[in-house]
Amino acid sequence: MLISMVNTDVLKHGFLLAFGEMFLKSRGVESIMRKRLIDNAVQLFKNAGITYKVHLLRERIFVESTDAEKTGDVLKGLFGISWFSEAYFFRNRELSDIQKFIKAHWRDWIGEKETFAMRIGKSGNDSESRENIIENIAPHIKRRVNLDDPDKEIFIERRNAGWFLYFKKEKGAGGLPAGTQGGVLTLISGGIDSPVASHMIARRGAANIWLHFHSFPLVSQKSVEKVRELAREFLRFQPSLKIYFMPFSGIQLKIKLHADPKYRILLYRRAMMKIAERIAQKEHCETLVTGEALGQVGSQTARNLAIIEEVTKIPILRPLIGMDKEEIIERAKKIGTYAISIKPQEDCCTLFIPAHPTAEGKLAEIKKLEQKLKLTTLISGAIKRAEVERI
Repeated sequence: MLISMVNTDVLKHGFLLAFGEMFLKSRGVESIMRKRLIDNAVQLFKNAGITYKVHLLRERIFVESTDAEKTGDVLKGLFGISWFSEAYFFRNRELSDIQKFIKAHWRDWIGEKETFAMRIGKSGNDSESRENIIENIAPHIKRRVNLDDPDKEIFIERRNAGWFLYFKKEKGAGGLPAGTQGGVLTLISGGIDSPVASHMIARRGAANIWLHFHSFPLVSQKSVEKVRELAREFLRFQPSLKIYFMPFSGIQLKIKLHADPKYRILLYRRAMMKIAERIAQKEHCETLVTGEALGQVGSQTARNLAIIEEVTKIPILRPLIGMDKEEIIERAKKIGTYAISIKPQEDCCTLFIPAHPTAEGKLAEIKKLEQKLKLTTLISGAIKRAEVERI
């Protein structure tokens, strides 16, 4: 790794971070987002047990760290940065300092038969020309130049605070810093879809609170255990996570005993939305988030989605709505939740469901059934018995 190559007090070594789209915001908004980005990074570093020091610059962030592997893993999940790189930071130094350093160490970076190219970046008000930088450094590197397709690239940035030297840009998580767009309440089943939806909405700056419905003691607590495991994995993207574990078996039994089987899943989902709305209001969440995708299962037809969301006034966001299952699985693998999500569990939504639930529910019939069921007391009771955990 780059950081292990040199041990000197002349320069600092760690990671250089480049801002993502937040850099396009107004100065005031950018300042708020930048602070949240730093707060998120600090908490993620603490969660990972990393010793660090953050240097906040106008155009960049530089993180000093002696553990390159752990720090790189954390930065891969940090929303709000477009790219990052292991780097050297010559703070308040002159061109001659970086010139001497490269002259002494270029053989460590470029093989005997490899070509190289220098890429120069600088702040707009800096008087040092790109041509002068290249003329002072390139002649000391005794390798062939190839600007179009080099084996190695040497990036040199001149900023107000000093010089940066790095060799490879890693793609960042992009998006906006988690928490800059308020809170959302995400319904988490423990399956493949909902963690992906949660990740996608977090990438747009939302802070997730999770709500998981379980049917214990009618089934085991495997789904609860899975959600806890998913939450620990999700801490790579969000510094902390609050989870509501909502008992749902009493409501399901009432629906099973008194409702037409073909409508059970729609009645389940509407009851869930009523509960979710109340929890969202309590937590000051602006919206609900689900892992539904159009047409994936019978309850996710356009008609049935409309019936489900009719019961609540709070907006429901569905980040996966236009994705197919293969795309969702690919994203789940990429963010590290897939292996957990495919572990066996008893899903509360499939409990007491007939082989062919209706794909075209009728809202009037659903409302009549709900009036007969009188679920209000059961819903209030479930909310009172909910267990809340912070991961």
